Amino acid sequence: MSRVVVIGAGVAGLATAGLLARDGHEVLVLEKNAQVGGRAGSIERDGFRFDTGPSWYLMPEVFDHWFAMMGTSAAEQLDLVPLDPGYRVFRQPQGDAATSEVTVPAGRDAVSRLFESREPGAASALSDYLDSAHHATSMAEKYFLYNPFTRLTTLTTGEVLRAAPRLFSLLGTRLQSFAGRRFRDPLLRQILGYPAVFLGTDPRSAPAMYHLMSALDLDEGVSYPQGGFWGVALRIEALARDAGARIVTEAEVTGIRTTGRGRATRATGVEWTDAAGERHVEDADIVVSGADLHHTETALLPAEQRSYPESWWSRRTSGPGAVLVMLGVRGALPELPHHSLFFTDDWDANFDAIFGSEQRIPSPASTYVCRPSATDDAVAPAGHENLFILVPVPADPDLGHGGSDGTGSATIERAADAAIDLVSTWAGIPDLRERIVVRETKGPADFRDDYHSWSGGMLGPAHILSQSAMFRAQNASKRVRGLYYAGATTAPGVGVPMCLISAEIVLKRIRGDHSAGPLPEPARTPRGSTGR
Repeated sequence: MSRVVVIGAGVAGLATAGLLARDGHEVLVLEKNAQVGGRAGSIERDGFRFDTGPSWYLMPEVFDHWFAMMGTSAAEQLDLVPLDPGYRVFRQPQGDAATSEVTVPAGRDAVSRLFESREPGAASALSDYLDSAHHATSMAEKYFLYNPFTRLTTLTTGEVLRAAPRLFSLLGTRLQSFAGRRFRDPLLRQILGYPAVFLGTDPRSAPAMYHLMSALDLDEGVSYPQGGFWGVALRIEALARDAGARIVTEAEVTGIRTTGRGRATRATGVEWTDAAGERHVEDADIVVSGADLHHTETALLPAEQRSYPESWWSRRTSGPGAVLVMLGVRGALPELPHHSLFFTDDWDANFDAIFGSEQRIPSPASTYVCRPSATDDAVAPAGHENLFILVPVPADPDLGHGGSDGTGSATIERAADAAIDLVSTWAGIPDLRERIVVRETKGPADFRDDYHSWSGGMLGPAHILSQSAMFRAQNASKRVRGLYYAGATTAPGVGVPMCLISAEIVLKRIRGDHSAGPLPEPARTPRGSTGR
């Protein structure tokens, strides 16, 4: 077994460390920040605890599988609360008219009734849509998501070949038009198209294959892990430590060490700097970078060892940036469920502002709001609420940093003010601004500085066709043997479930396993210190 250094203690780095340590390797994780979790981080202030990243618990089978690979289960490690309703959609008010809102319930039958109430015949169309989404999900999990794409034969099975015409059709069609051909109601189209944002793109560019996302929230439903995704990251960390991984924070890797030349080049360790500025060298047989791939390739490797140099990145499309607004609010906010989506009417203009040739912060901006205090009493003091507001914006660090209580860059704070006013007006909370007692913001420059994020993006390369599956940057260096990549900026893609899968792909690569689907799950470990 090998000595492994993992760069970064985000979800992907921690998940990779856990799997490799459990597989018998000696694992050291080096994290530049003072806390683990990466984008799934946390801010605590004045009795409030804010998640600073993901908040939708989707693809539960991926979490179940990763925990099973660690000898336990999601049920033992997490306290999952089903959400009903799943979320609420607020639509842009027209003139002096009141804002219209639609509550999306939990469960396929209830969602079907909602669709039918808005468009006769939509229930039947939704049934076909979700059946197709489930088939796409099954095919993706069996043949694409867990596939290291090291053997062409994994894509030439009878099942894949029989499904090929359907798969090619889904890959060649865009999500927005795919939904638009099946539903006339603008709101229903938006509900089916918005999941593209979770994939770092807009529904006009995302392949229709990603309609599989609708099977996750409209059929399987949405859950919330008590403690938020920060709590999920802590459970992954605990399991990695229990498996034997050692984790050091405030340890910034400044370079990947190699030996040999040409095809004989091999990773031999890393150089890193501790909190006091002292430099260290860590020898290793294997290096796994869970850091942003652009940073890994262009800052930690010399030019001749880069599989993905700047010229490669210049031809890539970034996912969106984000303005994050975290608010502690005095009093109750019953107007907002756990999850809310605020949709502008001019859908195309909103996405043009983020992804188009003349990028700017949309105004008004379609916005996501999470009220975790609706479900979790531990995230806010008694008598208060916790709000997380996410405004997708261009991936541009020049937009600036956030800060505490309005001290961030002027552009970021103006966007935060606009988002607060939008929620206040559309959700009918006229005194929202006056009730804010804590305010924290983050902007694209924070993503760049805190996570070395390419272009200050919040997710990574967008999931357009040319940046999905086998076309996405893969999980092993083409030029340095023993160097592997995990996380949202590599295959299979963005989101916490994809980060967990990327960890398993790295495990496969190191084992020399070329299989397409999830690895067989080992025998369960009796519940002990790793349980909740």
